Amino acid sequence: MTVAVVQFGGSNCDRDTVQALESLGIEAERVWHEDGLPADVEGIVLPGGFSYGDYLRAGAMAAHSPIMDEVRDAAVAGTPVLGICNGAQIGCEASLTPGAFTTNESARFQCEHVHVRVENADTPWTRQYEEGDVIELPIAHGEGRFEIDDDRLETLEDEGRVLFRYCEADGTVTPEANPNGSKHSIAGVTGEEGDHVAVLMPHPERATLADIGVTDGQGVLEGFRAD
Repeated sequence: MTVAVVQFGGSNCDRDTVQALESLGIEAERVWHEDGLPADVEGIVLPGGFSYGDYLRAGAMAAHSPIMDEVRDAAVAGTPVLGICNGAQIGCEASLTPGAFTTNESARFQCEHVHVRVENADTPWTRQYEEGDVIELPIAHGEGRFEIDDDRLETLEDEGRVLFRYCEADGTVTPEANPNGSKHSIAGVTGEEGDHVAVLMPHPERATLADIGVTDGQGVLEGFRAD
């Protein structure tokens, strides 16, 4: 499988993501957004960073890049798409997934390790875990608070489209464990086209390489591995 890691002006996690994927034996390449997707693409990552300097709001300008039309078409065709941090913001702004990510409740940039609980283990991004597993992942964001209207939130919950929820190390969901004030402590959701499309605010690529410590994020990136 060849995974395209889309690089926008201001992306800063594209190289990290390629290295993390390749460490798992998954072929990956950076793709400049103006060049479009390769013809043989089999997976897509919208990586973290500060695309277009977060002007207007995080992810808003990148969501209107012409390559995003190709990303949407690929998603409709069944290509796995994963948005991470700024990529999650782009994914929501591009309507790949519902909701929006906005300013942290603290109004501060949050950079720390957090715990998240696996809410649905029956997706490509969570099949390496069991439902209820708690994993440790880093966050680094100023606009990571997931917001969505109550009706759509109820649909997400009812359809099992919440991937991860912020929690304590023992799996208990508490306000104190929610680093940004996200509704229902949501850290990641699946998309409108199916669970092959997902966004999450924590960084699995920063928790993949053994030489930097935590490797809990490997299972997320394994979602790109062909069955």
